[in-house]
Amino acid sequence: MKSIEVIVDIINNSTGTETHHKFSPIPGFPVITDGVLALAEAAGCYWLLAVIGSYQSNRKLDKAFQVWTLNVNTDNNSAVVRGYNDTTLIVTQKIPYTDFPPREVKLYLIDGVILLPSEY
Repeated sequence: MKSIEVIVDIINNSTGTETHHKFSPIPGFPVITDGVLALAEAAGCYWLLAVIGSYQSNRKLDKAFQVWTLNVNTDNNSAVVRGYNDTTLIVTQKIPYTDFPPREVKLYLIDGVILLPSEY
């Protein structure tokens, strides 16, 4: 895992993407941008992308625009992943343990592509 400074730089400063990357062999799973790929590699958080992908069969989620947040509790290294249709909370999943270094990250899922807010 890279340092927290490197990871925060990726989250805040990734802009645009050259290509979309398939990270799961499961049909219908979202693809990811260059910035999200860099984040997953630097922070070792492919599991977060798998969590997001696993909820895509939920009919309550808007397939056109979703917001996903990961909030880390640094007291016990647990976390909560939340999925929203814009601002309406649809999904909450508790993660019993994570070593994800930043306290929070936000990702967008737009028309089957997961991207960082800085890439939007």
